[in-house]
Amino acid sequence: MKNPIQDKHILLGVTGSIACYKAVDLASKLAQAGGQIDVILTAAAQQFVTPLTFQSVTGRRAYTDADLWGSEGHIQHIGLGKSADLLVIAPASANTLAKLAHGIADNLLSVTALAAACPILVAPAMDGGMFSHPATQANLETLRQRKVDVFGPVEGHLASGLVGIGRMIEPEQLLGHIRYLLARDGPLRGLRIVVTAGGTQEPIDPVRSITNRSSGKQGFALAQAALDLGADVTLIAGTTGLPAPVGARRVDVCTAQQMLDAVMASIQQADALVMAAAVADFRPAAPADQKIKKEAGVPEIHLAPTADILAAVAGFKEQTGLPRVTVGFAAESQSLIENATAKLTAKKLDIIVANDISSSDAGFAADTNRVTLLFADGQRCDLPLLDKVEVAGLVMNYILERLLALDVNRDPK
Repeated sequence: MKNPIQDKHILLGVTGSIACYKAVDLASKLAQAGGQIDVILTAAAQQFVTPLTFQSVTGRRAYTDADLWGSEGHIQHIGLGKSADLLVIAPASANTLAKLAHGIADNLLSVTALAAACPILVAPAMDGGMFSHPATQANLETLRQRKVDVFGPVEGHLASGLVGIGRMIEPEQLLGHIRYLLARDGPLRGLRIVVTAGGTQEPIDPVRSITNRSSGKQGFALAQAALDLGADVTLIAGTTGLPAPVGARRVDVCTAQQMLDAVMASIQQADALVMAAAVADFRPAAPADQKIKKEAGVPEIHLAPTADILAAVAGFKEQTGLPRVTVGFAAESQSLIENATAKLTAKKLDIIVANDISSSDAGFAADTNRVTLLFADGQRCDLPLLDKVEVAGLVMNYILERLLALDVNRDPK
């Protein structure tokens, strides 16, 4: 499964701002993601950075106002505007935002924006007081009403030395927004996918807890893969420090009970549930209200079972038919296939992803995984050692196949 940026024609407009250096980084990241990136620099942008810089990171020509008056000037903006899948203006100065809002077309970027038939995304950047000025706010409201996506700016240290709102958002964040926008018309468009990720913590006292080594990497990769296919994604995150993919609705939980509550609330209208979280099987039966002091001696901790989330999901599905596809994970240190098959049957899953956590290059904390997919109809698929992103793409493709089989009249695009 390729990412939504690959092979897409993206126009990157760069205007006069010290944040031009971020635009170079963004252009590089977009090109590395497989996009075909054409850059248009305003005259003011060239005071900060040269066309050659962008050509070096994109491998493609960068355009300036001189091209508007060249031999192809009368059609250059039409060709650029009509062939693009997305126009991104980053940084977008207050001056350029005003031009876009009022339809002023006095340079190659602004005239191309008028000719563009694609969605437009702007990332404003300007110094102290300019963003909050009523004129700028009015221009942004006009653009939003025209369905232009506006991201940023954020608060921080500005070029003038002031601290305030005006910094362009970081290229990595902008890349996520671009990826999300380009995926909205994917084959899972309009479908709701719930993904759980990370571990849980069961408190022993206010300081200590029973937990596990789950990093959440596989679950977060699955959420991104679902977004890349156009799905509406709810990501229920346990203990993990990972940032959520742009576009996912994140619900943070700590304990198994909290995860159960979040899952049951989220699957009321879900098309698929991917239960990738490593949920604790046991919890302290009676957590201490105060920190246990070692001077009191070694405590006896009595355990009780946690709620069985997949069993609860199976009961709900039997009553309502939702979620239509349920995927579980089995992290095992022995008898991998036998244990995973038993779980597949007992929890009434459509698919289970089994991985051997005793392997040093797979499972918890690793960036790679070696998994076997087992299906309710008896099929089995053994995957080689893959990056967790690749595993996520393959699993989500199987989910897509299952959902399309249930929606025989749905256009897979």
